[in-house]
Formats: sequence, C-alpha cells, structure tokens
Amino acid sequence: MKKRVGIVYRSETPAALHEAQRLAQWLATKGIDSYTDHEQPPVSGAKQISRERKELSLLDLVVVLGGDGTYLKAARLLRGHQKPILGVNLGSLGFLTETRLDELYDVILMALEGKMDTRPRSMLLATVVDPKSGQQEEQMALNDFVVERGASSHLIKIEISFDEKLVCDFFADGVIVATPTGSSAYNLAAGGPLLHPEVQAIVVTPISPHSLTLRPLVFPDDRRLTLRLTAPQRSAQLAVDGQVVKALCESHEIFIEKSKECHFILRKHGHNYFELLREKLKFGERT
Repeated sequence: MKKRVGIVYRSETPAALHEAQRLAQWLATKGIDSYTDHEQPPVSGAKQISRERKELSLLDLVVVLGGDGTYLKAARLLRGHQKPILGVNLGSLGFLTETRLDELYDVILMALEGKMDTRPRSMLLATVVDPKSGQQEEQMALNDFVVERGASSHLIKIEISFDEKLVCDFFADGVIVATPTGSSAYNLAAGGPLLHPEVQAIVVTPISPHSLTLRPLVFPDDRRLTLRLTAPQRSAQLAVDGQVVKALCESHEIFIEKSKECHFILRKHGHNYFELLREKLKFGERT
C-alpha cells in the first residue's frame, strides 16, 4: 500500500521551506505521496490538505521541519488524529525535534518500516465555560495551558480546585498547567519541576505569585482541575501550547483533565531521556 507523509515546516524560515521542497522531491522518488497543510505556503511536489483536513486520516507519518514551536503546531493541526510525528531540529533547543537534519532521510525510512519506537505522550483537554452564556469551548494541549494577565499590568486572582475540592486562590501574573512533556518548557522556566514524560501527572506552576508560600504542585491525572478567575474587573487570556486562543473574564471557568487521546512521538531504539536532558538542558552540569 502506498505510503503518505505529511510535512509541516516553519513557513517564515526560507531554510525550512527549502528543506520541505527537498523532502517532497525525495519522497516522490521513493513512490511516497507528501502533503502539506493549506495554512502553509505550497511546497513543490506535495499535495495540499484541504480545509476539512480529511486527508489527515490517511497519513502514515508527519515530519516536522523546525523547532519545538513548529512541532506543537503540527500536533494542533492533527486535531486528535493519532499519527506519529518525527521532529527534525532546524531551531535552537529542539527538545521535541530531536532528529538531526543530516539523518532525516534514513530516519524516515526507519519510521515507515516500523523500525522506531512509538512513544505515547499524554495530552490535556480543557473545557472553557462561560456561565453567563452557557457556551463551552474545548482545547487540547500537548505541552501546557497558560492563564495569564496578557498585556495589562494588573495581577489576576485565580482559584484552583482539584476533584471539586479547593486547593487555594492567589494573585499572580498567571498559572501554567502542564503535561509531563510540557514540564521541560514554560513550566521549567517558571520554576516548576521536571517530570519524566511517562509519569501520569499534571503539574501546576504559578507565574510570579504575590505570595512567598505558594509553590508548584503535582497532581495525579485521573481527576479534574478547575481554574476560576475570581477578581472582578480583571481580564486575562488563555494560551494553548504557546498560542493565545481566548480572552477570559471573571465569569469563565476552565476544567482541565487528561485527554482520552494520546500523542505519539517517534524515538530511535535505545532512546535515553536522561541523555536528552544532559544534551539539551545541560542537566547536572556545574556552572
């Protein structure tokens, strides 16, 4: 059966577009169809995925050319389709985009031949509810949800409950709710803990809280977290994997739980998470 590969690239980077075109041409020589999303500029030799994205269900593999931000974009574009993603590092840190460009083509063949490990990563589902209107909106995140004050200078007041029990409320610039995968991103920069990606947990890290006693918390992921904005006349915004998606006000509630759908990341046999920490984050090195 003919193989199909999706290509997601960092469209604002000429080098990424060049590599996407090279990849599409190489795939064609192997008899493999390639696809790019309609939201990206066309790639010579690749078909475009329609606005309805029906073609997503046909893909065998998605190749990301860029950095971790481009990888997260690809995860959003899949919209719940559980397709493995191979991240190729054209950025700086590359915690998710681990594959080097010089090994891209060999690794693609390994992936299509089933010679790589497919590792599940948990995702989070957020249901944003406006009690005044009753409207509900769902969002999914591979890394994190962030409720933040945005461009305004005031602190926001956030109430957190777990399994319908009040944890605390506090003033802060915001709060991060992260998956184990996302624990090495904004969560880490804000002082939160690193979690091994196979841990079944959710980490909650306040952003610059107006309190000396408030610390990050790690929760089991089999129950629901609730976030509420409780200070009147204070606005905020919701960011999903680094992208602002919604303005929030006092009336909004956000219910966050582990998604029933997993994300699948490709790794070579023998992949060592701790080697990745040492390489990318210089983990354990003395300064």
